[in-house]
Amino acid sequence: MIKFKRNVQPNLNVELDRVKSIRSYLTSNIKRNNIFLLISLSFYLFQPISASSQDSLMYYLEISAKNNPVVLQKYAEYQAALQKVPQVGSLPDPELTAGIFLSPMELVAGKQVADIRLMQMFPWFGVLKNAKNEMGLMAKAKLESFRDAKVGLFYEIQSTWYNLNKIKQNIRVSEGNIALLHTIERLAISRFKAGPAGNIGAQQGNGVTPSSDKGSSSATSGMNKMGSNPAGSAPAQGAASMGGNPMGSASAGSVLSDVYRIQIEIGDLQNSIDLLKNQMTTVAAQFNGYLNRPQSTIISLPDTLTALNFQPSVLQISDSLFANNPMLGMLRLENQSLEARKQMVTRMSYPMVGIGLNYSLINKNEMSTSPMNGKDMLMPMVTVTLPIYRTKYRAMRDETDFLKSANTQNYKATVNSLQTEYYQAMQLFSDAQRRMKLYASQNQLASKSLDILIKSFSSSGSTLTDILRVRQQILDYEYKKTEAVSDYNTAIAWIRKISCVDEKGDKGSK
Repeated sequence: MIKFKRNVQPNLNVELDRVKSIRSYLTSNIKRNNIFLLISLSFYLFQPISASSQDSLMYYLEISAKNNPVVLQKYAEYQAALQKVPQVGSLPDPELTAGIFLSPMELVAGKQVADIRLMQMFPWFGVLKNAKNEMGLMAKAKLESFRDAKVGLFYEIQSTWYNLNKIKQNIRVSEGNIALLHTIERLAISRFKAGPAGNIGAQQGNGVTPSSDKGSSSATSGMNKMGSNPAGSAPAQGAASMGGNPMGSASAGSVLSDVYRIQIEIGDLQNSIDLLKNQMTTVAAQFNGYLNRPQSTIISLPDTLTALNFQPSVLQISDSLFANNPMLGMLRLENQSLEARKQMVTRMSYPMVGIGLNYSLINKNEMSTSPMNGKDMLMPMVTVTLPIYRTKYRAMRDETDFLKSANTQNYKATVNSLQTEYYQAMQLFSDAQRRMKLYASQNQLASKSLDILIKSFSSSGSTLTDILRVRQQILDYEYKKTEAVSDYNTAIAWIRKISCVDEKGDKGSK
């Protein structure tokens, strides 16, 4: 049995104050408990970080640069490429040949027991220099590959970071909407308690019973509709005399229906929150994977997701825009190294010169009377290679020319791809910028509309359907606005990745 309260105005005022506080909760930047706790990451760092807070993106970028295995692999490859420079820039190892006679060979001036030869070969002038240039340029190309891996990693981390922040903000918005629905639920119950009780009290105060008042009205209506049929008034009066109970039953059914609808909305929102939390767990594992640490490691996120301040221009597309792109830098260095290889191959087709000494160990011969008897012999030697088989050298030069041609085409294809990516990033940037402004304006208008509807609902002026519809619009606008901010920041990170511009707008250093 439902008890009707005669005076419920103070309770309605309290509920309206609660509604206003919920609305301000949804639209203002309030401080909430972080989803994740702050953890110390000094174990992962080679040196302390002083300029970045532990919930900032820069903090995690610095960690990834030191820990990510792909970046460390590229850096190790660069270090390995540097070790090739002294290898190709050194002379060939000298050759030492030694021969011992098992039986001394009889000579006029003694007995030869051993023959020792030392020979050093010298490539043609410029071969070693060009070889060192080639390997040095290839090492620099490896450095550009390392930079490209680092820039790509930073983009992936930033994109994942903004995705995590978007999920967190959507969870916060959904929780705020659940609180709002609970408030609307209380208002619906208060509205139900206020309506029938007030009507009954008003009727009793006037000294008119509900059956007599409504009976006469029904009878008059019956007479108007039925004309000269006098028998129609009796059933009308009888039905009117029982009109109080059907209305009370309808009101009870209506409020229960409203409460059920609100609970359905709350259940859907709670399910959305659970899905978002599961999604955040997956994205957080991916984020920790970039940092090369356990996937369950807690990540500290800021309370709000704000749009970055960046103003790129599509008119800036030129060769200078991609001048610092590491992929193009790597291709340019590879082309220079191929040119050095071609010069080296050309000089390799010239003769090599070898200079050496031949030392013959001779013992004395008792039968010899020569003044040279028993004296060792030292003979300088010169060796020259004869590169008469020219086919292999021509093939080496042709191979280098084809590789240069392939590198040139790869460079052009990469430039075209970067230009296309830049236009796509600019499109995403402009679209996200437009959506941020649109959804902020739409959300503000819908919030004002919801405030009006809730005030009207508390005074029995609007239906719950209108309130839930506007509330759903606000929720959608909140989601879309957060997604637009995330896309906006991701587009900026994409543009910076392509043009290698850092957070301050300067070209990234090598």
